[in-house]
Amino acid sequence: MKFPIFPLNGAILFPKTNLPLNIFEKRYLQMVDYALSNNRIIGMIQKKENEEYFNVGCFGKITNFTETTDGRYQINLEGISRFSINKIYNDDYKFILIDGQILKFTSQTIDDDLLSKKLLNVFKNYLDTKKIKFDTKGFNNLDSLNLGKIICVISPLDYLTKQMLLEFNNFKDFFESLISVLEIEIKSIENNIKIN
Repeated sequence: MKFPIFPLNGAILFPKTNLPLNIFEKRYLQMVDYALSNNRIIGMIQKKENEEYFNVGCFGKITNFTETTDGRYQINLEGISRFSINKIYNDDYKFILIDGQILKFTSQTIDDDLLSKKLLNVFKNYLDTKKIKFDTKGFNNLDSLNLGKIICVISPLDYLTKQMLLEFNNFKDFFESLISVLEIEIKSIENNIKIN
């Protein structure tokens, strides 16, 4: 599958989540024009410290866009699927086009209700510990996979942690790691409070 990629560290897209973007650089304005005239797909990917791409990103579809009077695009990307890069094309574009391989997320038989309750409780504790006011009432009806993805997107975790979570191929590892990350963050904040 051929689509442009947008390497923007800190902007992690997960399947079935939304990412609003403000596009103003010329090459990325061209990227949006390309996407709009083709299949509206853009892949979000992170770069390592050595400027190489991580192995896994997530592509999304532009669900709406606005052109501003000063020449910017404001777009919304709705995450569709994770991908890996098969090939980078050397086309005459200023942005990067790739051939992406779709990565499936494998699920396992687990107690979905129990997992959702545990994750939501840890997330609420995390918000309380960080003194972040956020209404989680709307999260009660989400299945555990969508709950986990939304928590990944909205939590102020660093992009390397989010990248690690994006790369898990199965449901169980994703959830165990997300819960562990939140619990480690809570302990770290509590320990800093005790020291100070």
